[in-house]
Amino acid sequence: MDKARTLVLGASHWHVPLYAERIAVRHNVIGLSDPDTRLVQDLTNLWGAPVYTDWRRMIDESIDIDLAYVFVPHSQMKQACLALIERGVAIVVEKPAGVSPDELRDIKHAAKAADVPIAIPLVQRGGPVDLWLSKAGRSVYESVQFIAGPPSRYEEASPWMLDAAQSGGGCTVNLAPHFVDLFLQSAQAEEASVVAAMSSALHGTGVEDYSAMTIRTRDGRIATIETGYAFPSSPLKRHCSYVRIGTHGTASIWSDGRASFTSAGGATETSEFDVDSDPLYPVFVDNVAERLDRGFEGLPTIDDLEKTMSLIWLAYDYSRRGDSNDKQHPEH
Repeated sequence: MDKARTLVLGASHWHVPLYAERIAVRHNVIGLSDPDTRLVQDLTNLWGAPVYTDWRRMIDESIDIDLAYVFVPHSQMKQACLALIERGVAIVVEKPAGVSPDELRDIKHAAKAADVPIAIPLVQRGGPVDLWLSKAGRSVYESVQFIAGPPSRYEEASPWMLDAAQSGGGCTVNLAPHFVDLFLQSAQAEEASVVAAMSSALHGTGVEDYSAMTIRTRDGRIATIETGYAFPSSPLKRHCSYVRIGTHGTASIWSDGRASFTSAGGATETSEFDVDSDPLYPVFVDNVAERLDRGFEGLPTIDDLEKTMSLIWLAYDYSRRGDSNDKQHPEH
């Protein structure tokens, strides 16, 4: 099978190194873009493709494009996706696909009207964490903590992530979509409400470095999802923990990979596995390559992302209202 002629927009994004080697194997990269070409010189060499400072020019000058990976700042995602849809190019776009629900919906509607497939790298789906938690059956209650490294890790290659106007937010918009998606999938929830609290008290940047959101479905299922840019810079990378209480029992996982499952009948089994999400990205590239000609069949879709992001944007709204109330009613 011929390799898909592929563009990579916004190649200095921190996830791209996780994709890069597999993209070199599975795709034919015909162009990559980044405003600072120094940051992507290694990728230019790896892929043997020209680098552009402007993704718009790259799209205009490229011919016979089969596929594009979109990693540009979130505030540019709508414009980039619409330009690709106009060319009929299949898209992989990072969450959140815009800085508002309206931007995501505009992408979705344009893609459906043009019959352009879009895949979303919600890579935790089908991964080791997802598979272990599924032992609990359909989720009734669950708790997730995913606390990544400090916001300073974005300052060199992706400083736009610390500008709320360009990113849409901090750890919530960046990290929480994976775990909101897993809960919605397991709970089989079509509608849910959310409350949330967010803060930047630890690092004082322009985006939140800690977030706690609680989702409740119409039938009473609850998930509490905590995310953060609050773990120290360390080889450990992050703290994570997961507990799902479901119809079949309770499954739990810890940062060091230790996992346990206690069935509804009281029997416990244990395991240990790699909980690092980084190895899931090459697997995603393989799935993209193998399913491109079937419209990314079976991969997370823009519809899935819309369900997830609708709750996350509501969480931001709720948190902002809380901040406003705090200012109106200061402590005495």
